[in-house]
Amino acid sequence: MRIIGLTGGIATGKSTVAAMLAHRGAAVVDADRIAREVVEPGTAGLEAVVGAFGPEVVTASGGLDRARLAGIVFADAESRHRLEALTHPLILARIADQVADLLLSEPPLIAVDVPLLFEGGRQSDFPGGVLLVYADAPTQLRRLRERDGLGDEAGRQRLAAQLSIDQKTKLATWVIDNGGSRADTEAAVDLWWRDNVTVEGPL
Repeated sequence: MRIIGLTGGIATGKSTVAAMLAHRGAAVVDADRIAREVVEPGTAGLEAVVGAFGPEVVTASGGLDRARLAGIVFADAESRHRLEALTHPLILARIADQVADLLLSEPPLIAVDVPLLFEGGRQSDFPGGVLLVYADAPTQLRRLRERDGLGDEAGRQRLAAQLSIDQKTKLATWVIDNGGSRADTEAAVDLWWRDNVTVEGPL
């Protein structure tokens, strides 16, 4: 069984490729989902974030105001690092727990979906390899406009908060190009699965 890291840049379509891997039999651990869970109302994670950034990052219903917090941390690298220092240990601990549970069911592949894998220097956590989902920077900006309604300046802030997608390609074990059609991406995932996963899941 192989355990790999799955990563990309913002709006490269990492979730799309994760779903394609899951369809083929992979077990996917979603760090984005875990990141939301560790700051849900009533958690120590949310309490820590409020302590660091103030009550203005909480909505009237008591949840985290993600848009307001994003406006703070993407505009200021120091604030972003402070948030990461609070939440990343919680996220990593929960990822480890989920991987341990999944090992018991022996899937052909465990893909740990980590958005900031390279930024956190976590590639050594995945000796089985790191699969990068790629789309060029203009495509990322276009998708951010279409998906999130972000203007170009806000989109560029999001991109600047990460390593460039071209830098990431140099660090990855494999690259899936998700800049074209869905059919092209499906074909690339099919080829990768045949070449790298020894026990085939359903196609």
